[in-house]
Amino acid sequence: MATTEQAEYVTTVDGVLQITIATAANGTSLDFIGVAAGTAALRDLDPQVGAVLLTGTGTNFCAGGNVRGFAAAEDRSAHLYDLADQLHAFVRALDAVTVPVVAGVQGWAAGAGMSLVCATDIALGGPSTKLRPAYPGVGLSPDGGMSWTLPRIVGSSRAREILLTDAILSAEEAVRLGILSRLVADEAVRDEALTLATSLANGPRSTYASIKTLLNRSTTATLSDQLDDERDAIAAAAGTPAGREGVDAFVGKRAPDYRGLA
Repeated sequence: MATTEQAEYVTTVDGVLQITIATAANGTSLDFIGVAAGTAALRDLDPQVGAVLLTGTGTNFCAGGNVRGFAAAEDRSAHLYDLADQLHAFVRALDAVTVPVVAGVQGWAAGAGMSLVCATDIALGGPSTKLRPAYPGVGLSPDGGMSWTLPRIVGSSRAREILLTDAILSAEEAVRLGILSRLVADEAVRDEALTLATSLANGPRSTYASIKTLLNRSTTATLSDQLDDERDAIAAAAGTPAGREGVDAFVGKRAPDYRGLA
């Protein structure tokens, strides 16, 4: 059960599980109280949740790890091992959910913050958003799955350049590379991300689950295998409440209502 302190980092409103991963009070570095609370909420996902939203409450989405904390640790290796282990439990929990995962990326997303952006399904940013691996700058290697997700988003060669040169990516470049999905006004990033997550939460959840499963399988499947999976999935979807509602609404020339449908 989450403590009162942890509960401040996770809220569920209108079917959206909102997880705060960095706060102004913590210097917008990755906040492990939020990480732990988010992991617990994702592992025991409320059936009412139809989307997940990652946010930071300060000027930045997440400025990376607390490097001063790294420096102060008596055993730096053990300290970093523990922090990476906690972060990776969170990333695994994010990857396991079948609902869409959205990020509202204001300001900087550096280090683990960039890793979490790469771990989401859809990430919105603003013109002032910047991303940076930040690991070479402090003599460390990536965590949070960036060495796995980034090559799959931008390609192996581009990922090598970004990671090895510790490149700073502008918002426009991040959109061009596919790390960010699109840009909105800086002051509207959080609101637009919440609006998107709420819209997805009210959509056909079984469809989204199927889409995510198909996309995940596609990275290792042959075309023939993927075609078989698509055939099986669309046939199964036709018998779900959401599938029946979608088809019936189209024929009836009305907007589908997926609320409460599996």
